[in-house]
Amino acid sequence: MSLIEDLIKENWLKTPRIIEAFKKIKREDFLPEEIKNLSELNEALPIGYGQTISQPLVVAFMIELLFPEEGNKVLDIGFGSGWTSALLAEIVGDKGKVIAIEIIKELKEFGEKNISKYNFIKKGRVKCILSDGSKGYKEEAPFDRILVSAASKNVPEELKKQLKINGRLVIPINNSIYLFIKKSETIFEEKEYSGFVFVPLVTKD
Repeated sequence: MSLIEDLIKENWLKTPRIIEAFKKIKREDFLPEEIKNLSELNEALPIGYGQTISQPLVVAFMIELLFPEEGNKVLDIGFGSGWTSALLAEIVGDKGKVIAIEIIKELKEFGEKNISKYNFIKKGRVKCILSDGSKGYKEEAPFDRILVSAASKNVPEELKKQLKINGRLVIPINNSIYLFIKKSETIFEEKEYSGFVFVPLVTKD
């Protein structure tokens, strides 16, 4: 049974649009040459510079929580190999947009090259930026969805500010994944899902 079928069977992947994206956007296209053969492993894999491509189960869980919809503008922080950005670009479709931020220059270039395999950058569906993701990206705010793929010690206030009302922010904090839904400028609904491990979010500070 394939990795994707396993994720569906175990209920990590549920939403048809998200399932389709996982089938279309191949994880192996986002791995360094020497470990492409490990793409079906349900575990995090090294992509260099102390960073990893997250475990597929975790990526599936976070994207399901994020619940991106067609036409959404999404901020993807710590995009690394580019896999999450490409998945999100597939889900939001032609009318949507993904702003992908990476702080490590070499990884930004690696991720950009990988995302380009799907023509998303050429089509203007993904824009890759070299920057400190903890500050968000004011130039394109507000966002419908914000995904952070590395662990923060707390929620950067800037990200909460840059989220639209009813927008969703999914972020790992320590060893939990949090979902924040913005109800008003000051009120957030918050849910915690514990028991995950992430590499720390790299910031300029």
